Amino acid sequence: MTASELVRDDLQQRPTPSKPRPVGSVAVIGLILSLAGILLMIVAAVRLRDYNGGGPISTVVGLVLVIGSLYPLWPSFLAFKGARERSALLRDDQLVMARRAAAGGREEAQIAMGYAAAAIVVAGLLLMAFANDGGIAQTFFTADAWRQSFPQMIRAFWTNIWVAIVAQILVLAFGLLLAIMRMLPGRGGAPLRLISLVYCDIFRAIPAIVTILLIVFGTPLAFPVTAQWSPVWLGIIALSMTYSAYVAEVYRAGLSSIHPSQSAAARSLGLSYTQTLRTVLVPQAVRRVIPPLLNDFISLQKDTALLSTAAIAEVVLTSTLWQSQLFNLSPVTLAAAFFIIITIPQARFVDYLIHRDAARRAGQ
Repeated sequence: MTASELVRDDLQQRPTPSKPRPVGSVAVIGLILSLAGILLMIVAAVRLRDYNGGGPISTVVGLVLVIGSLYPLWPSFLAFKGARERSALLRDDQLVMARRAAAGGREEAQIAMGYAAAAIVVAGLLLMAFANDGGIAQTFFTADAWRQSFPQMIRAFWTNIWVAIVAQILVLAFGLLLAIMRMLPGRGGAPLRLISLVYCDIFRAIPAIVTILLIVFGTPLAFPVTAQWSPVWLGIIALSMTYSAYVAEVYRAGLSSIHPSQSAAARSLGLSYTQTLRTVLVPQAVRRVIPPLLNDFISLQKDTALLSTAAIAEVVLTSTLWQSQLFNLSPVTLAAAFFIIITIPQARFVDYLIHRDAARRAGQ
């Protein structure tokens, strides 16, 4: 006896499949949003062209944006087509095909709404930028201010880059040392565990800017021999002290995630505790914590801007000097662009590593 024979129609009627949800209302919403996005984009393109005196570059950019905003019309048309197919199939009592047509139509309507919403957001940002006769664009995005400040600011940004690189190297080494101290076994390791714990708690509690001020300005006073040191190196030490506390916790989480049986197996083979760390635990832990480590290094890259509070000539301090000279905030916007350009690729690389690790764990 098959499963379908267990229920007889004369004893229990089969449930009537429900009709697919309507598509027309969703398609209308998608079309309305598409038309609104196109209208706003046309207005924004005109504002862009007028602000730049009808220049060819701004005209072409505006035209490209308007053409791009037309795209949601196509999925809107497909959504209405799906609505008509649904109605025709329902009249022929083809529920399965009607459901497919309705699902496809709703998906196309959602695509239209998504792209139309994106066009509305972009157009709104452009309209906001060119509001008040271009006051926002003139304040933050003046090309002449960028041209004047760029040579000096790109040289200052090199300070941020090499400070971050040197600090990252120091943080990797010192953070690993702190993590190992936190995990030393037995009563003999208790004092070092306590020292590492106190260090991590203190430097995670103190804001990085306070540490920079204390180290850069306080070290030459407390230790006169360091009075001849470059403030940049003192800033590197301050950032390294702060971020070592965070990275130590990342390392410790990676070491703790390794099953204790691996450590026990290594010790049973005659390896010492140091050899077990060096050959078994640390290599696995480092591979596991690469994504969070890179996230910390992205934050470290951005926090090099805090060195400006200690009068170190990096890109933010240089941008504020140009801002006070030009009475315009475009140099500060340019400094932000420098950090965006160097940070976003790192963030995408971290996402790639996370996805690759997830795929590896899933056996794909």
